[in-house]
Amino acid sequence: MDTIYKGDLSTPRGRRNAWVDALFVDHAILRFFWTNFAPVVPGVLYRSNHPTPGNLRRFTGKVGLKSLINLRGQAKNGSDALSRDEARRLGLDFYDMAFESRGAPHKDRILRLAGIFEHMKAPALIHCKSGADRAGLVAGLYVLISGGSAAEAMNQLSLRFGHIKHSKTGVLDAFFKLYQQTGEGRKPFLDWVREDYDEAELRAAFHAGRVAEFINGKLLRRE
Repeated sequence: MDTIYKGDLSTPRGRRNAWVDALFVDHAILRFFWTNFAPVVPGVLYRSNHPTPGNLRRFTGKVGLKSLINLRGQAKNGSDALSRDEARRLGLDFYDMAFESRGAPHKDRILRLAGIFEHMKAPALIHCKSGADRAGLVAGLYVLISGGSAAEAMNQLSLRFGHIKHSKTGVLDAFFKLYQQTGEGRKPFLDWVREDYDEAELRAAFHAGRVAEFINGKLLRRE
């Protein structure tokens, strides 16, 4: 991932460097006013794009956040450093739970996420970069882990959040459809993941549209 962040927030110069990297390399300048913030289950789980420190403070004040779940993993850029620092200042529990936006969801990561959901302090906020794809996937996983339907889970992957299902990120929709077709009504979701889900098979079967992927990957520069 491109970054000019030097890895130091302890000095004014280091913090300025983090902000420049966040704003202009990681595109946080677009996220000051457009946050993609929405409830998944009000009072329990919320979703957004990568929050700036100010937005994280506002979300915490608005809904009383207790936990922050970072779906980008340890990006080691300015946005990552600033949000980790603000979460610490706010006393939020912080979890790194990386997912891919253009690959079949990994079985072991889904199961680890289920453990986080079971033990986290609520309400929690999940975020990726844009709040469209990985946030939609994990919001849908929460729906299924909590006993909801695949159709309800797929609603979390919506154009309303910026998700483009005909690009490579459509593999996330395909994952939920696969459960709907082969597991729903027959087996609890996590049992299906453990016993039946084949991520390599899903990866091989899915094909994205070239135009949609050009828009999503090249023009919008999604991760």
